[in-house]
Amino acid sequence: MMNFIVLTIFPEMFKPFWAQGIIKRAIERNKISASTINIRDFAEGRHKVTDDRPYGGGCGMVMKPEPLAGAIRLAQKKSPNSITIQLTPQGRVFNQKTAQKLALYDGLILVCGRYEGIDERIRLNLIDDEISIGDYVLTGGELASMVLIDAVTRLIPGTLGGVDSAEKDSFSDDLLEHAQYTRPRTFEGEDVPEVLLSGNHKKIEEWKLEMSLIRTFLKRKDLLKNRPLSEQEIEILKKWCLDIEKIIHSKTLHSTDALSGCQ
Repeated sequence: MMNFIVLTIFPEMFKPFWAQGIIKRAIERNKISASTINIRDFAEGRHKVTDDRPYGGGCGMVMKPEPLAGAIRLAQKKSPNSITIQLTPQGRVFNQKTAQKLALYDGLILVCGRYEGIDERIRLNLIDDEISIGDYVLTGGELASMVLIDAVTRLIPGTLGGVDSAEKDSFSDDLLEHAQYTRPRTFEGEDVPEVLLSGNHKKIEEWKLEMSLIRTFLKRKDLLKNRPLSEQEIEILKKWCLDIEKIIHSKTLHSTDALSGCQ
């Protein structure tokens, strides 16, 4: 069972997240456990302050080390085989391969920073990894941790409807997923591709692979640059090259004929 522990000053944000969709089903099926630790519980004083002004000046506030250290150590005691991850714009960018690697751990302790960040001594001594969900800044790590939890949970066997559902997702093999269709067969004049109605599983799989290649080439060709290609994929690409050459050749001949007619 994967054990998720989220450290946050807003634990109430996660109650509806645990109670919906795939996350809810994964919890009910004992595929994952999910809980929060309130960082404020480890803050001192009547107001439970978790932030303070930065040394050296500057705008904003920084999360104090004492409450964070207390929360992290409690989480590590509860789940000793987990790794501790800080959600931060300065971390390595999260992707499907990272999700696949994280899904192999027994548990993830997710530290949600706020304000201008956390005290550097916490990062150096108590954080195992730093992850960003993109090159932009959020007001805190809570939404980023939800993204990570959702992506990792999908990869845990038994959490999705189909046995190979996660394996067919976009990015799982550095290919975008093929186009999807459902009923009705005709919608506003557009028909479902005939091959999907044929019952020929071999032809259907060939169509899905070709559509995945087309989508990846048109939308994210960078994914193909370093990806090893199968013999079947190479044959598909060669066919495209021949088709493109024929189109260019026919257009060139057409242009030449048109010029000849004007002379």
